[in-house]
Amino acid sequence: MMPWLRGRVLKVLRSARGFCGPHGQPPPLLDPQDIVATWEAISLGRQPVPEYFNFAHDVLDMWSQLEKAGHRPPIPAFWWVNGAGAEVKWNFEQLGQQSRRAANVLRDTCSLQPGDRMMLVLPRLPEWWLVSVACIRTGAVMIPGVSQLTEKDLKYRLQASRAKSIITSDSLAPRVDAISADCPSLQTKLLVSDSSRPGWMNFRKLLREASTEHNCVRTKSQDPLDIYFTSGTTGAPKMVEHSQASYGLGFVASGRQWVDLTKSDIFWNTSDTGWVKAAWTLFSAWPNGSCIFVHELPRVDAKVILNTLSSFPITTLCCVPTIFRLLVQEDLTRYQFQSLKHCLTGGEALNPDVREKWKSQVGLDLHEGYGQSETVVICANSKGMKIKSGSMGKASPPYDVQIVDDEGNILSPGEEGNVAVRVRPARPFCFFSCYLDNPEKTEASERGDFYITGDRAHKDKDGYFWFMGRNDDVINSSSYRIGPVEVESALAEHPAVLEAAVVSSPDPIRGEVVKAFIVLSPTYSSQDPEKLTRELQEHVKRVTAPYKYPRKVTFVSELPKTVSGKIQRSKLRSQEWGRR
Repeated sequence: MMPWLRGRVLKVLRSARGFCGPHGQPPPLLDPQDIVATWEAISLGRQPVPEYFNFAHDVLDMWSQLEKAGHRPPIPAFWWVNGAGAEVKWNFEQLGQQSRRAANVLRDTCSLQPGDRMMLVLPRLPEWWLVSVACIRTGAVMIPGVSQLTEKDLKYRLQASRAKSIITSDSLAPRVDAISADCPSLQTKLLVSDSSRPGWMNFRKLLREASTEHNCVRTKSQDPLDIYFTSGTTGAPKMVEHSQASYGLGFVASGRQWVDLTKSDIFWNTSDTGWVKAAWTLFSAWPNGSCIFVHELPRVDAKVILNTLSSFPITTLCCVPTIFRLLVQEDLTRYQFQSLKHCLTGGEALNPDVREKWKSQVGLDLHEGYGQSETVVICANSKGMKIKSGSMGKASPPYDVQIVDDEGNILSPGEEGNVAVRVRPARPFCFFSCYLDNPEKTEASERGDFYITGDRAHKDKDGYFWFMGRNDDVINSSSYRIGPVEVESALAEHPAVLEAAVVSSPDPIRGEVVKAFIVLSPTYSSQDPEKLTRELQEHVKRVTAPYKYPRKVTFVSELPKTVSGKIQRSKLRSQEWGRR
């Protein structure tokens, strides 16, 4: 791309006045490849971040213009199904119209002003994506949450964030009503439903009546975009704030290089809307002109996922490793995924045997990525890169990722330490702004020139990172440091093991030992537990270093998990040490 053209696009981004209505002047129409290449250059840190940026105006409305000019295949920008025959398809123009309607509801009915905060607690319904874009158009700060939040969870989040509005569904509305009197900042409640409820405004009715004309707020790149509550090892969940640019432009490069998206792709990420990966999909797919596919998926069902992949032209799939572990338990030879060409995973460590089973039966690699609520993608196995099974890949630009000790000193290849991202002398733009209202935690997250992720790993001589576990997950038994993922991966290679979680357990001699909680495959559920325990212990000794074998084993029917499918080792560990 020629420098003058880069400059022209940047001039568009910097000078855009932000008028998003149908009668406003659209941004100058350029070749889509040049536009995306410029966004990617900013994402990679090769071009400066513009002073002003608004994802709805500068990205979505740009694609609407390109679509009308014939520069995009005739596929939806958003495609939703519920598995029972209902279906919603919007191209970028229709997405723009609907999101402008929603923006008018937020501005006129809810009286939300730029900087005001709104909680979005919805299942996988089209309205979640509409309201997300509407928040961007109005400058409101969105706060996604999972539908499993309890009254206590909701109360804490509404009070801590001082959110002025909330939008949710029928199932969660009674919980909000039970605590709303204790949340003085909460002024308006929107209900996504075909029925009414006292004290709530019906969003679907308001949406139908709203105008499609809306003046998009002009936002600076560093203005707040969203807030995620993320749990730590101690204390209440923290508020992680991201800016318009950190998410709006920060995922373009990973969308191209890791997710391998183009304007012809249809991308399905099975993530819950309350988890950051839902936002990661939104901000990686739409800048690249791709279609976001959504299945309502009220509960995780391997057969539903596999049938959906067989029935729809989905080209790109992303699931957490737990879901892939369920999928490979099925007979995958019974399904044909004619359009599927690229598969991704992240959120927890991927067992090598799951990768191998998926590759052998489906013919596609699983490209693992690693990131946090505080970041975009930190490490990844990008498309075309050699995959080392068990590794989470190499550092993703523009991040300088290193393994450091507790003082922030860079360690040599092979040495275990903290996964860290360099933030000095220059802090990457695609990084969280701060932990809101918690300057002590923000400061404590940095050591020397680095942000400390809280995860432990080592880097090999080729630059690949190998995850060991969270700082608080690492087991120290008789001075041997043992990462739970190594033991879990070894156990997963045995046919008796459907799932496994490994934590430390108190021991009077060794201080702590490895304990495994195991969910058995159905064919092994009736075997003698003591005999099977010995067999699994010997198996781990053969597969990995003998000192890592689980000295304690408990068979369970299920493992505690987050709503996004990640195993909650902390609960198992607390259970063990609470018995001491």
